[in-house]
Amino acid sequence: MRRDEFTEMRAFLEVAQERSFTRAASKLGVTRSALSHTISALEARLGVRLLSRTTRDVAPTAAGARLVESVQPHFESIAAGIRAIGALREKPSGQVRVVCPDDAVNLVFRPRLPAFLRDYPDITVELIIDNGFTNIVERQFDAGVRLGEAIARDMVAVRIGPDVSYVVVGSPEYFAGRSAPSTPQDLTDHNCVNLRLSTSGALYAWEFAKDGREFSVRVEGQLVMSNIEPAIDAALDGVALSYAPRDLVRQYLDSGQLKEVLTDWAPTFQGYHLYYPSRRHPSPAFA
Repeated sequence: MRRDEFTEMRAFLEVAQERSFTRAASKLGVTRSALSHTISALEARLGVRLLSRTTRDVAPTAAGARLVESVQPHFESIAAGIRAIGALREKPSGQVRVVCPDDAVNLVFRPRLPAFLRDYPDITVELIIDNGFTNIVERQFDAGVRLGEAIARDMVAVRIGPDVSYVVVGSPEYFAGRSAPSTPQDLTDHNCVNLRLSTSGALYAWEFAKDGREFSVRVEGQLVMSNIEPAIDAALDGVALSYAPRDLVRQYLDSGQLKEVLTDWAPTFQGYHLYYPSRRHPSPAFA
């Protein structure tokens, strides 16, 4: 069927259903005169009158009724197919690959994932834990999650969490035989858990801020971890001090299992942001 034939047939079906050129023209978004011309062209091409017109009513002729009966189901099938395609768009499927630091799993994703997975059963979420600065384009991730300060300017960034404060914590057992540090420099006399950055291989320097001054301290200790969660476990076990987001250790602070030190020096960072390339077409699941 040519495009003009399809247009004529759709116009005829609308008029036959509405029994009015005016109402059918409104639904089709055309003028009444243009619709009348389309129907006349169809009737001339077929060589038969399809609609009986009076001053008050429009009704299919016998030939028109027969055409409606034979053609209408096909147009309804086409409409159903289009709706089905639309449903696929409204219910995306596929895989979403996101790289993020390990603390973001609990702080950002864990509270949201149950509802998301329930609402989008055809989407598979792959979370890759990496505390370094992963190139999401080279490694073909759909997106990444980082604190706001660490996102490159050529990325689109959407804030997905509140500001994050990092604190130094230790257990009562750890402090039983030693004094708590009163300044960040005192950490050089303590056993601290270092965090190894996977991208660069360097050890992360603990960051502090006070009175507008920001600086870092390179700590030492017997343990080096690649993730924050086992570093917190080491603090809970009383073997060292750890540096972690306050919200991630809040339950242990509230229960007394951990004690926060250097509170006045705790830095606050922009919250976690979801970021992705500005010049890249997202996958259907991510979009």
